[in-house]
Amino acid sequence: MSRPLHFASALLSLLFLAACSTPESRIAANRPAFDRLPAEAQRKIQAGQIDVGFTPDMVRLALGEPANKFVRKSTAGDTEVWIYHDNSPQFSIGLGGVSGGRHSAVGGGVGLSTGGYDPEERIRIEFRDGKVSTIDYRQG
Repeated sequence: MSRPLHFASALLSLLFLAACSTPESRIAANRPAFDRLPAEAQRKIQAGQIDVGFTPDMVRLALGEPANKFVRKSTAGDTEVWIYHDNSPQFSIGLGGVSGGRHSAVGGGVGLSTGGYDPEERIRIEFRDGKVSTIDYRQG
């Protein structure tokens, strides 16, 4: 393997690993805050789960940063809403062809996405007074 190709491959691998955020890596980076939480909350966070009553910091430990945030204003007051998308790897296979005059070509490819654009919500979380008040999970 040529040196530039080897370097590019190593760089892509490092970028992929750096983008992976897990409950374990978030806990390790925030150990003192995690250790102050009740045992039941610690167990849920380690499993990547959240519950009503969690603070934004607890949700970040369990799920990471949301894909989107917005504020909902209503007569009942303001709620902060966090949206999480399905960031599981998505696989695709493509095949294409071109024909023009006396020449033609056929090509194919396999793609792997580690999240990227996914317009479907997986989880919607609403905070009222600094605590999770509502959790919506997508079914299916």
